[in-house]
Amino acid sequence: MTTPALSEQEIYEKAVELVEKTRGKLEVTLKVAIRNMDELSMAYTPGVAEPTRRVHKDKSLQYRYTARGSQVAVITDGSAVLGLGNIGPEAAHVVMEGKAAMLKVFAGADAFPLCLSTQNSEEIILTAKAVAPSFSMIFLEDIAAPRCFQIEERLEKELDIPVFHDDQHGTAIAVCAGLINSLKLVHKTLQESTIVINGPGAAGIATAKLLFALGAQHITLCDRTGAIYAGRTEGMNPWKVQLATQTNRHSHKTLAESLCGADVFIGLSAPGVVTPAMVSSMNRDAIVLAMANPVPEIMPDAALAAGACIVGTGRSDFPNMVNNLLAFPGIVRGTLNARATKVNEAMKLAAVHAIANFVPPAELSPLNILPNPLSSALAQAVTEAVEHSARQSGVARA
Repeated sequence: MTTPALSEQEIYEKAVELVEKTRGKLEVTLKVAIRNMDELSMAYTPGVAEPTRRVHKDKSLQYRYTARGSQVAVITDGSAVLGLGNIGPEAAHVVMEGKAAMLKVFAGADAFPLCLSTQNSEEIILTAKAVAPSFSMIFLEDIAAPRCFQIEERLEKELDIPVFHDDQHGTAIAVCAGLINSLKLVHKTLQESTIVINGPGAAGIATAKLLFALGAQHITLCDRTGAIYAGRTEGMNPWKVQLATQTNRHSHKTLAESLCGADVFIGLSAPGVVTPAMVSSMNRDAIVLAMANPVPEIMPDAALAAGACIVGTGRSDFPNMVNNLLAFPGIVRGTLNARATKVNEAMKLAAVHAIANFVPPAELSPLNILPNPLSSALAQAVTEAVEHSARQSGVARA
């Protein structure tokens, strides 16, 4: 993938000019014409009454008579916007429009930002449930951990439409795909590799769970205090406690100690927390996926100079961009195509393999472990894999 021609500062300035000129990235357009009284009568009154009566008798007809089948609610409270933190719903709206734009371009979905003026979990849950009849999918975005876990779990249980938290699962899917291809290049297996994940927030915990589902066996999960472990009380929550029974066989270690002899580092945390010395202490042919944004845990040139074989970040101006955009358009489109009731583990794993396999073996290299996220063919490949998995696993309704 080619890197942007503009500098970071130029991108910032032009992005402001763009949204100021257009007053945002989204608008509502009509699928039907209203040019005369007959067309008005069919689109509005009295014609609207008949499809309404039919939907009242059979609610499933809503998917045939309205746009609900392509409508996605992008819901945020603005509490954990990537790289910006707790900026609130007004500022988060700008980011949600960007996400909605990607869903339109790459998934053909009509996504609507719903930026909520509350950071109370129960209020967010009630709001999502209240608006659900207008949408085919709830797409949670930029909600801080651990509240995001509670919100997603409750909505999955209480709604009959799929719920997907992109910060968790979109990131996890992209990371796992990149790691699968990286391990091919260094001739290591996921089962044998020692993996250290720094940052047990939304993305970190979801990544650990998905790696376990793929067969990983040696994972250490670290936070600001160090490795989490069974019996630790400081800085724990129910989701960390659950993972502590599976991760980290060497308790009480710091991040630096955990990285000594590790094969893989996955950073979903904070800038600059990994030093060249830490990378040098890792095993031969180490893989470093440092995805803190906009400044990674260690810069790629420093990691490579310290002995890393493969380095990825969340940025587009370095090789190996590990980004949610690889995953979420195809996941959303595949889920909508199947009218799935949920996005289950099988669908997530299908997306992982579709992304990893999209890069032909002959094109895999330390500087090319993942597809170009702008590829429409990639989105289609993920769509087909996710839709097929939804049908095979029994969660499809269409």
